Amino acid sequence: MRILVVDDEKIIVKGIKFNLESEGYEVETAHDGVAAIELLRNLQIDLVILDLMMPKMDGLEACKRIREFSNVPIIMLTAKGEDTDKILGLDYGADDYITKPFNIMELKSRVRAILRRTHNTGTGDSSTRLIAGNLILDTDQRAVFVDGVEVSLTAKEFDLMALLMRNESRVYSRNNLLNIVWGYEYPGDVRTVDVHIRRLREKLEAVPAEPQHIMTKWGVGYYFKA
Repeated sequence: MRILVVDDEKIIVKGIKFNLESEGYEVETAHDGVAAIELLRNLQIDLVILDLMMPKMDGLEACKRIREFSNVPIIMLTAKGEDTDKILGLDYGADDYITKPFNIMELKSRVRAILRRTHNTGTGDSSTRLIAGNLILDTDQRAVFVDGVEVSLTAKEFDLMALLMRNESRVYSRNNLLNIVWGYEYPGDVRTVDVHIRRLREKLEAVPAEPQHIMTKWGVGYYFKA
């Protein structure tokens, strides 16, 4: 699989590239958001590791523009520790974030987890289509349709939706969802789940403020209702 690493700090790019290539990945590199977008338009990329603070175009703007034409999984790198930066990155369409300085083993673990879920929902269910009213989720195509029209979801949004739909009425806590969908003991913020749930409602529910399918069990977590 091919990974794009985008960071203006060349030493960091070199280190990530070396470690990912040692795992068998092909690695492309860029040092600003403009170059990253050009590569994404011309190459098949399976995952993007994208720094937040860069010249020409920062990571948030690059993430926003990438989401206009691609659902490629994005891990955001940030040297800032503020929660607002991390959540803002998720709002713009990032699937995950990791704060600098980071342990390279943790980064590789997150890369593996995202790529594994991108190519395999991992639920163990052989059903390829899940249907609830006007909503259809196709696990073979990794696509979701509302009223017959495909809706663009990020990799994490799709995985989260697939888990909830396959386990109708089962209530998952935020920590449960982090551990199952993100695939590791998430070191940070359960609000990551809230952001993804909100984005799913905005994309899939007729009235996001009054959801019919993606439900909240107050004080407990989230569940799917057909």
